[in-house]
Amino acid sequence: MTESILKKIIALRQQIQAHNHAYYTLDEPSITDAEYDRLIRSLRALEKQHPEYASPDSPTQSVGGPVLAAFSKIEHEMAMLSLDNVFSADELNEFIQRIQNRLKNTQELTFCVEPKLDGLAISLLYEHGKLIRAATRGDGSIGEDVTHNVKTIKNIPHTLQGDAIPVRLEVRGEVIMPIAAFHAFNHQALSNDSKGFVNPRNAAAGSLRQLDSNITAQRPLAFYSYGIGIVEGGMLTDSQFQRLQQLKDWGLPLTDEVILAQGPEQCIAAYTQLLEKRAQLDYEIDGIVYKIDDIALQEQLGFVARAPRWATAHKFPAQEEQTQLLDVEFQVGRTGAITPVAILDPVFVGGVTVSRASLHNADEIQRLQLKIGNTVIIRRAADVIPQIVKAIPGSQSQTEIIFPTTCPVCNSEIERIEGEAIARCTGGLYCAAQRKQAIKYFASRKAMNIEGLGDKVVEQLVDEQLINNPADLFNLTVEQLIPLERIGTKKADNLINAIIQCKQTTLAKFILALGIREVGDATAKNLAEYFLTLDGIQKATNEDLELVDDVGEIVARHIVTFFRQNHNQEVITALLASDIHWPEIQPKEQQALPLAGKIFVLTGALAHTDRNAAKQTLQALGAKVSGSVSKNTDYVVAGAAAGSKLSKAQDLGIAVLTEDELVTLLASF
Repeated sequence: MTESILKKIIALRQQIQAHNHAYYTLDEPSITDAEYDRLIRSLRALEKQHPEYASPDSPTQSVGGPVLAAFSKIEHEMAMLSLDNVFSADELNEFIQRIQNRLKNTQELTFCVEPKLDGLAISLLYEHGKLIRAATRGDGSIGEDVTHNVKTIKNIPHTLQGDAIPVRLEVRGEVIMPIAAFHAFNHQALSNDSKGFVNPRNAAAGSLRQLDSNITAQRPLAFYSYGIGIVEGGMLTDSQFQRLQQLKDWGLPLTDEVILAQGPEQCIAAYTQLLEKRAQLDYEIDGIVYKIDDIALQEQLGFVARAPRWATAHKFPAQEEQTQLLDVEFQVGRTGAITPVAILDPVFVGGVTVSRASLHNADEIQRLQLKIGNTVIIRRAADVIPQIVKAIPGSQSQTEIIFPTTCPVCNSEIERIEGEAIARCTGGLYCAAQRKQAIKYFASRKAMNIEGLGDKVVEQLVDEQLINNPADLFNLTVEQLIPLERIGTKKADNLINAIIQCKQTTLAKFILALGIREVGDATAKNLAEYFLTLDGIQKATNEDLELVDDVGEIVARHIVTFFRQNHNQEVITALLASDIHWPEIQPKEQQALPLAGKIFVLTGALAHTDRNAAKQTLQALGAKVSGSVSKNTDYVVAGAAAGSKLSKAQDLGIAVLTEDELVTLLASF
């Protein structure tokens, strides 16, 4: 039994040391803070039960992590210690009772209550009011010299202001990255295919521990004071709270959340208030710190190996936890967007039990390098939707996440345009997930203009399973409508009449009503006028479509993909069978324009001619301007830095014009 306990203690120490290395040295946490706290508490409990196995090398006796070899070392003149933690009101009461017992004092104690900032602890040394040195906490005794980097942080004064500044003053505080700045930095990093940070704490630590201070200067860091170390040649007040106010008077940043509290009840009230306010703060906090306000009592209480006896941190419920990714489901939104959703082994985080989390898109899965079976870190701050912030390599069997190529609801093709993050189902007329949205759009004023068929009516009709797609509207009866909420006989009659009247429409409005992605009023009208018939539009190739005004490569692809879906074709057939009709469109008389029938492609940068102006001039002369090169192209106009379109034209033997040659050609007419 004794041997097994020793083995457990040794294993815990080794495990915690590995996590310390990842957290303090690599700035890459391998577990959540909550899981780390559990490991430390387990080890501390075992060491307390078995003092014969106590060791000065135990993580319970150490502070922080080792100094990186790349930085110069600074020995702290006064040790920078850590804090012990409490996790409940009962534990806080026990902490206060221990203090009173040690002081032999039964009176209520006054505490300076401060937010526990989640950043990187820093020591700033001022001499004669000038900042001369900055160091990380390191292992508590020796830190890293980060003076040059700290001097780039905008809210740290290089020179203190005011009166009665000590000759030597060591200010202690936390370097953080504000939450808004963290999200902006990560967004920029990810858009540049760079690696983002897991959380603001690691962003602050990683930014401050750069060997190049120019990099640190570009990071949006901030600093807040929380205490004083060595003091020489000056007088300070005998109150922790007033000392912090003195720092503020000298120009050092201090959070607005520092208050005084008397006794355990006021301490708990302060904890509750700050917990409620947590989501509104622009910096991460993971708890609240209680410090005896009377400096004389602090000195009387002294320290244990790694922490002061006169202070403790009351931890907030964890915003990050770790669990296992069990599976990934793919949901289809009302606009056809395909969203992967993580199915998780349920875990309590941020005040709720979380079993699902959005993975947003395929790029996010790739960025996180997720596989089914991974241990993952889940983050839920305040009311924010839970998200996976990191995958932890583990020994579980792992399965690749395969993004579907067809819609999991209707089996239509999934389309993802190059350069876009979102993949979408193309079965807009049929897909059950898009049903309500498709019918609402079909009936809208711009499209089929079915008066009286508002959003709430559509939702009732779908919920009552009276309609499944736009074609079903034309099979509705008055008798089916009357029982619906807020639909009487008169309204039912009016709605049926409106549905009958909408059958007389135009080809442009019908095309618009189909809800093809990125096909708006103008594009639908241009398609109708160019192809004249629905059949012509349905059979058009990408190259054909790109000859239409306002139809580029991407819109052409949307149109072709939409009409390729069998389910969409089935609904269109049913719509036409309902006697939807429109006047025949007569082709416009073509004037004898000099470039009639000629197809041009513009590529590269034109130095002296505006691209849009050139396009309009060509179109006025009868030419078609396409966005892609095909065998039907007559001319490619190549400007500076022309790329693949020029190469394709050369391969196909298509005539290539320079900008000057285009200007000469246009001037000849």
